[in-house]
Amino acid sequence: MVVGDDRPYVTALITLDLEGLTHWRRMRHKDHLALWELARDPELLAALQRGVDDANRLVSRAESIRAFRVLTVEFTEGSGHLTPSLKLKRRAVLRDFAREVEEMYRAERA
Repeated sequence: MVVGDDRPYVTALITLDLEGLTHWRRMRHKDHLALWELARDPELLAALQRGVDDANRLVSRAESIRAFRVLTVEFTEGSGHLTPSLKLKRRAVLRDFAREVEEMYRAERA
């Protein structure tokens, strides 16, 4: 989810596709790592950064993602982050991951 309303720049909260992640883990012999460890894995973070960089090439500097955090949860209807039609409930996500959002902006100011 991209965050940027009333903020100095755009950031993103990234969730991992568990099915795709299973394949990625096998290919890199990282089956032993827990999800929280993978969310901090330098190789995975570099792959995600490449994806963000590719997306940023399609938008202006003002619209580009300058920081992101990897979440170790999935957005689901049961968690309250998706509607029954699978639309994102931005307010719920921002409420539940306010700390992660604030960390991205604090890190850039430091």
